[in-house]
Amino acid sequence: MTNAIVKTIEIAAPLEQVWDALVNHEKFGTWFRVALDQPFEIGKPSTGHMTYPGYEDYRWEARIVAIEPMTRFAFEWPATGGDKDLMDSSIPVPEWTLVEFILTPTTGGTCLTVTESGFDKVPEPRRTNVMRDNEGGWTEQVKNINDYVTG
Repeated sequence: MTNAIVKTIEIAAPLEQVWDALVNHEKFGTWFRVALDQPFEIGKPSTGHMTYPGYEDYRWEARIVAIEPMTRFAFEWPATGGDKDLMDSSIPVPEWTLVEFILTPTTGGTCLTVTESGFDKVPEPRRTNVMRDNEGGWTEQVKNINDYVTG
């Protein structure tokens, strides 16, 4: 079993525009479908709730790890795989995965690589469930940011 999910997409837009869609919490929220409570800040928690249809009562929780201008944005989040009972439990999820967005300029715009890693810390059978759910989720999210930026 692999320890990471990797998605790469070529976006026909300038690097600055893709970067802004990633690190501006309101723009991120629009394409990611999450209402965030405050701007992203390294070392600070990011909280809010999902706005994706059918998931509006799911909360968003992350810790901002890196904001390296025009290059890398990263956060950690709990490895719940959308398990509502686990998310709502009073016992915090001990395993968090790392999500990294890496931007590279290209002749046609921007190459965005999204990597979620750290699944090796998650016990089975949750690991398999989280990886399956997040694999599909990242497929949708790279399409969402592309559509948002080029829309």
